[in-house]
Amino acid sequence: MRTIYRTEEFYKFLEEANTKLKSKIEYVNQILITQKIINSKIAKKLINTDLYELRIKSGNEYRILTFTIDSDDINQCENILFISGFQKKSTKDYDKEIKKAFKILEQWTEES
Repeated sequence: MRTIYRTEEFYKFLEEANTKLKSKIEYVNQILITQKIINSKIAKKLINTDLYELRIKSGNEYRILTFTIDSDDINQCENILFISGFQKKSTKDYDKEIKKAFKILEQWTEES
């Protein structure tokens, strides 16, 4: 159904993740690839941005910031970019991660 692309920053996050978190990320990845409609408990559009967050609970709350390459709606898109991941702590950190994700997305767009 969908093709998942990944940035170097996402691979770095994945490399540092523990086994349980990696397993949950793979589970969410399979849902994105195989299911047409994605539940809002898994993927939520971030207000006033073009980004979605994938929500993963593995002891702590983790987020993977994503960009839908070919549609504004994650349920309609066929290509998704995993930009970066982080442990959700506070709103301040959240805003910082979103700004960082936009910089990564800009670089990725220039390179593609």
